Amino acid sequence: MSKTTMSKTRGTGLLMVWSDIDAEFEAEFNRWYDEEHISRLLEVPGFLSAGRYTAIRGGPKYLAMYELEDHNVLRNAYRQIFPIHTNPIEQTVAMAPFLQMGRIDVSAAIEEEFNAWYNTVYIPDYLAVPGCLGARRFVVVEGQPKYLTVYEFEHARVSESDAWSRARASNPWTRRVQPNLRHDEGSPGIYQRIYPK
Repeated sequence: MSKTTMSKTRGTGLLMVWSDIDAEFEAEFNRWYDEEHISRLLEVPGFLSAGRYTAIRGGPKYLAMYELEDHNVLRNAYRQIFPIHTNPIEQTVAMAPFLQMGRIDVSAAIEEEFNAWYNTVYIPDYLAVPGCLGARRFVVVEGQPKYLTVYEFEHARVSESDAWSRARASNPWTRRVQPNLRHDEGSPGIYQRIYPK
């Protein structure tokens, strides 16, 4: 009996490319990205998988997300900080149909508390919301904003649900830490996958 081996699609590194493009060049840009650019990058050792998304809310309009073996594959990448350990099955999961991205900075004075709160209260409350498939946190290797959170959704309206709102307001710690967050422009944004189709 032969054993089927699943290809690894996720590592502990992430490359994110956000872009806006003039309307007159969008069709050419999308064709080039989907038919040429992504396939070339996926030939680079350490690139595991890729997905492209378009913003439903927030921005910039386009997002290309590349899963990397680890953050050492290239510069300007993100290193995963939550969860610390990934289940081997989760390393073979396809790109989610929808993402919510939070690009965040926080002052050094509250950074340690911010990370403890985010990992132990904030994300676990959201993971219990119907339609939330998972969440990961990353720290930028070089650049700003320093933190990136990626929520994976079944549909675009997960973060508009009553359950999501209850999770956001359910903990006193959340109410204390959240006013200290500085979101990047267009963050949080909701993105719909456009590649692979």
